[in-house]
Amino acid sequence: MKVLNTPPSITKIMLKHLLNITVWTIVLLIILFISKPYIKGWLLEENVASRAVTERGDFLSDERNTIGIFQRTNPSVVFISTTETRINPWNRTTSEIPTGTGSGFIWDNKGHVVTNFHVIKNSSFASIQLSDQRTYNATLVGASPRHDLAVLKINVPIDIPAPVPIGTSKDLLVGQKVYAIGNPFGLDYTLTTGIISALGRSIDSEAGGRIESLIQTDAAINPGNSGGPLLDSAGRLIGINTAIFSPSGSSSGIGFAIPVDNVNRVIPQLIATGRYTRPVLGVQMDERYNTAIKRRYDIDGVVVLAVTPNSGADRAGLISLKQQNGSGALGDVIQQINGRVVNTVDDFLDILDEYNAGDEVELTLLRGNATVKVVVPLTSPQNYR
Repeated sequence: MKVLNTPPSITKIMLKHLLNITVWTIVLLIILFISKPYIKGWLLEENVASRAVTERGDFLSDERNTIGIFQRTNPSVVFISTTETRINPWNRTTSEIPTGTGSGFIWDNKGHVVTNFHVIKNSSFASIQLSDQRTYNATLVGASPRHDLAVLKINVPIDIPAPVPIGTSKDLLVGQKVYAIGNPFGLDYTLTTGIISALGRSIDSEAGGRIESLIQTDAAINPGNSGGPLLDSAGRLIGINTAIFSPSGSSSGIGFAIPVDNVNRVIPQLIATGRYTRPVLGVQMDERYNTAIKRRYDIDGVVVLAVTPNSGADRAGLISLKQQNGSGALGDVIQQINGRVVNTVDDFLDILDEYNAGDEVELTLLRGNATVKVVVPLTSPQNYR
């Protein structure tokens, strides 16, 4: 049997061709692997179509309620822009300089708009834009810097938005859900949600003193939200967003709102007279004397320096400080009003701010060494002019 030997040169050529085929096969496979998505898309291009939409189903009851609150209330919320008129002292020309923006809401069907005092403070002109983009010039009706409240008025000839329904704040509970609508950073008609985080907070007012009994909420409140409504889950007004606690100036989850019970007491007076006057008890007091007398007698409360004749305090028999043998004889010291502790004149005035003329309050008095309780009617200061 014969064995045929392949010449070495032919063997090398065959091996070389085999190697080239292998290399190109590998390269082709790599190219195909990389190009696979593109080739697949090209081959299937004619069959590309939108994916089928999955049906959403019904909104959750909580979602439906939130959507309903916004849709009902949003038309009643307004966007407020303010400007200041400045006069050039050199050529006596005037110019309007923007001073800020804020929020407000329709109070009644007469065109009264409620907002914060600090929204319109230091401005000479305000314009109000409704949710349907209609814009009107506003006039100032009245303001109470101490309460950080103001009333503007616009003349809307037709289709004025419905007033925001009024709720109550005396029965609010920590943890209940709230909704804020406003124009943060000029982003008009923004809804945020949260809960009542605390009640009875106090902050400094624009006019000095304190604004008492504020609602604290974690609903996002930012610059531009001021003056907008804070609503409960029934869509009722329970407060007016007024301030935030924030080192950065943006929402940190601590916002404050003026309770609606205070608003509903102050606003009618602002509309009627342009200013708010608290009811009076009929006593005179002064914090400088109060501090000195309390230190001398080592007592707490507010010392009654004088009683106004024919006032509620006079009819209730309150006793004032008297002069005896060249020195003062202590009369009544008011220590509580309706069970709330009173230590300073500011405490006394802030508590009276929560009542109307005609209301009655129970005073807890220190009279000599005895504790006495008396009921005193509050009256309007106009009664003693």
